[in-house]
Amino acid sequence: MCQHTPPCPTAEDSDKEAALPIARHPEQGWSLLCNQVLLFDTGELLPNGTVIAPHRPHACERGAA
Repeated sequence: MCQHTPPCPTAEDSDKEAALPIARHPEQGWSLLCNQVLLFDTGELLPNGTVIAPHRPHACERGAA
């Protein structure tokens, strides 16, 4: 369970990538987020085994008008 305040989004939330990293290995191309999502340079692996292909954030997610 997340101990951050405010709590990180869960692996099921649409903004799951906003969770804080608890382990980072950029030289290997992956990070483990607080919600147990594995972020890779080549996509994501959710705790339930679902694979999410690489994607670019939408313009509204990047803060563009």
